[in-house]
Amino acid sequence: MSHDDRKRAIGKVVSVAADRFVVEMHAGTDNFTVVGFDGVHYVARLGSFLMIPSQSEYVVVEVVGLRERDASTPSERGDFDRAGSPKYLDVVPVGMLPMHGGAFRFGVSVFPSLYADALYALDGELDRIFETEAAVEPSVGLNGGACEPEGATRYRVLPIGRSVVFENYDIKVRLNEFFGGHVAVLGNTGSGKSCTVASVLQSLFSKPEEHHARGATFVVFDVNGEYHAALAASAKEGAIGVERVILDGTAAGFRMPHWFLEMAEWELLLQASERTQLPVLRTALGLTSLFHANTPEALALREHFVATCIIECFRGADGDSPVSKFQRVVSLLQKYPTTDLNMALLNRFNPNFQYGNFSGNNQSAFLDEVRKKLREDAPLPAYNRTPFSFDELHECLDFAILYEEAHGNRQIRDYCSSMVTRLRSLQERTEYAFLRHEGTDVAAAVSDLEFLTNIVGLQRAAGESFTKRNQVIIIDLNSVEDEIVELVSAVIARMLFRFLRHAEPRNRFPIHLLLEEAHRYIASAPSRFSIDATKIFERIAKEGRKYGMFVLLASQRPSELSKTVLSQCSNFLVHRIQNPDDLSQIRQMTPFISESVLKRLPSLPRQHALVFGTSVNLPTTFKVREASPRPRSDDTAVVDLWFHEEGRAADIRLALRPADAAVAAEGEALIVNAASDDDIL
Repeated sequence: MSHDDRKRAIGKVVSVAADRFVVEMHAGTDNFTVVGFDGVHYVARLGSFLMIPSQSEYVVVEVVGLRERDASTPSERGDFDRAGSPKYLDVVPVGMLPMHGGAFRFGVSVFPSLYADALYALDGELDRIFETEAAVEPSVGLNGGACEPEGATRYRVLPIGRSVVFENYDIKVRLNEFFGGHVAVLGNTGSGKSCTVASVLQSLFSKPEEHHARGATFVVFDVNGEYHAALAASAKEGAIGVERVILDGTAAGFRMPHWFLEMAEWELLLQASERTQLPVLRTALGLTSLFHANTPEALALREHFVATCIIECFRGADGDSPVSKFQRVVSLLQKYPTTDLNMALLNRFNPNFQYGNFSGNNQSAFLDEVRKKLREDAPLPAYNRTPFSFDELHECLDFAILYEEAHGNRQIRDYCSSMVTRLRSLQERTEYAFLRHEGTDVAAAVSDLEFLTNIVGLQRAAGESFTKRNQVIIIDLNSVEDEIVELVSAVIARMLFRFLRHAEPRNRFPIHLLLEEAHRYIASAPSRFSIDATKIFERIAKEGRKYGMFVLLASQRPSELSKTVLSQCSNFLVHRIQNPDDLSQIRQMTPFISESVLKRLPSLPRQHALVFGTSVNLPTTFKVREASPRPRSDDTAVVDLWFHEEGRAADIRLALRPADAAVAAEGEALIVNAASDDDIL
């Protein structure tokens, strides 16, 4: 052992077992502090590390307990001389570290001898244990070429806070492992989750000189409207862009065309029953695509559907009058004309369009022409998400019901009435205005590619190339209910996942979805709303890594989160958690974490967290870096707001939704006077 090692010895090993050692500290280490050649060290904090030389390596041990004296040995000095009694540390081995350079490795291959020295750990050794020696490294160019500008650097590890165990030591995570996997930030409400997420992103984007993290893409589902305040300041001209879009039910806010929804999402949104309503809905959605297609095959299939429904109109219900039957036929031919089935054909057999005269031979001759368009092997139309209006979907749904009636299902209209009512409700509800596109909106709406490139912060450059405009895109969902949050998050996540799965080259455009309050829409129990967002996020959790899609979820109820999503997270930042169910969930998903570490979680102070996973070699507790500016998630100052002079107006503005226009003009703000009941909404 070197001379410097002897100078930092704090005790000797007096007991060695396979899973636990005991270190007796040297006399003079009052209050468990040691004055070393490089400063004062407090060496008995739970979770701190000691180094025990063994041949050419150190055995790295973690302190899990401390006591005055060996409990099995009675005190020779009596209970009155506690200051002079021996002090013992209970430690557990965690790995091996070469003395003169080299990587830390888990597990102990050589055990220390009895009376071996125990040393406090130096910062350099901690960096080697956590593999965070070089926080910044030289950048490289595209495909390993020369870097532009020459001499630019990039982060290799990211500081996220200060250790609560080792004085003035920064806790860092390895960037590749941390952001190259799924991350969970967990903790009770008020424990500091939002500040932790904001602080990590602020650290990432705070690099003062080239290169900045220009290639990063964070899509933030901000259900509480708090991240814009914290992240807007990270924008740097020509380097980092931050964009915020607000979903508030108005046409000026966030817009997502309804034809972006896939078949399964329409089925869930309209709650179509599997046996009766589902086949009709699938046919109706297929017809929205069929009636916009112009291929010969599509035109022939369209004529078959129109012909089938015309024949059914004339058959009709027994109570239908000839006039009503004729009107339905006219409506079909006007809305869905084809080359051979159109108003001109009807005019040949009824020149004056007289309802009463269209019978007998004229009607039979007309129907004979219509029957020529029927096909025995006609397939059902496929839904390919061609743009269409809600009015068209209503018409196609009626068309599909009529088609089913033509095939003998005479009760299908009654069976589908509830689904038709739900579709009408979607068209009328204000909160779904972001989804609906009608009339000129359909023609002017963006394509899938334009929508997705905006979502991920790209802008078109010359030709087919794109440049990065924004690295952080905040979708503010504070003004909408959980069912809208679930719908928007599921559809955007699914579209982005498909976008990356078909991108070439694969895995070259990483996207991170920041899911705030994730338990609200990635739940372990089936959703009580229309869309089950859990399914797509479970698939992303299982398959997203190979395509470059990752989730960074924050939740105060890990026990309510999807177990599949949580099990695929490779890094965890865990704040104070006190609920027994949540603690049990963390124990189940982290079997390699010692019980002593988990016991700290209920008593962690605010802004403190436990980090563990692939980005750090060993679990450690740290104080999170202060987020500046902070998210809009501060606690309510109840005392300040309750006790004040009479007649003072409350500092609050209530922005009314468009649905409240009958009460006040859209967007009007009201000042609430706490002294008058008449002014309070």
